[in-house]
Amino acid sequence: MSTTDQNAAETSGNPLRRPAAAVRENAHAPYSNFKVGAAIRAKSGTVYVGCNVENVAYPEGTCAEAGAIAAMVAAGETELIEAYVIADCPSPVPPCGGCRQKLKEFGAVAVPVTLATTEGVEMQTTIGDLLPGAFDAGYMERS
Repeated sequence: MSTTDQNAAETSGNPLRRPAAAVRENAHAPYSNFKVGAAIRAKSGTVYVGCNVENVAYPEGTCAEAGAIAAMVAAGETELIEAYVIADCPSPVPPCGGCRQKLKEFGAVAVPVTLATTEGVEMQTTIGDLLPGAFDAGYMERS
């Protein structure tokens, strides 16, 4: 963890900041140099982390949020109750559209999501605010 990440993690009151900032350092981002870390808390209370993993064939990369969700599902859990996303950028980084849908797949609309910078700026939102009018399984009832 960089000194900036460590200092910001120590001053944040959110317990997900430290694991998200730490895993961000493991991101594989040789093409964009844009490292992202994510931490999610499952219903059990367990925290799962993920970082972005780029690929020279850009569409084949994996986002940090997707990695954390995959770790949660691999551990046998399917419900998240909190999420935290961090990157080194001027303002808190929002999840991409695909990750917003992935968060909604495993979390309720009221689930809190904290978006953060490595310098300590945080923005609070919810899955519902990030993805209003989300597509969900209810639309597939006739299938």
